[in-house]
Amino acid sequence: MTLTKRDRKQIHIFERKVYRRILDPVCDNEKENWRNLTNKEIYARIKSPTVIETIRLCRLCWFGHVQRMEESRIPRRVLYMNLGATRLRGRPRNRWQDEAREDGRIVC
Repeated sequence: MTLTKRDRKQIHIFERKVYRRILDPVCDNEKENWRNLTNKEIYARIKSPTVIETIRLCRLCWFGHVQRMEESRIPRRVLYMNLGATRLRGRPRNRWQDEAREDGRIVC
C-alpha cells in the first residue's frame, strides 16, 4: 500500500493533534491567557521523528531485507513480478517500488 499526499497530510494532522493534547496548552504571560502550541513549537519540543519518517525508514528496511533474499523466495519474486496487464489510462498510480525509491532519495 502506498501513501498518497492526502494520507500523509491526514497522518500529520492527527500526529500534531495527539502531541497538542500530550503537551497541554501553555500560559502566555504577555497576554495572560492560555494558548495552544504552534506546529513549529511542537516539532521543536518533540525530538523524535514523525510518523511519516518512521514509515519511510521501515519501508526502506523492508526493501533492503527483500533485496538480500535469495531469488527463489516468494517476497522477492513478488516484488519484481510483472503481471503483464496494461495500466489504465491517465496518470499511473504509484507502485510500492516507486515509493521505496522516493524514500531512498528523501532519507539519504
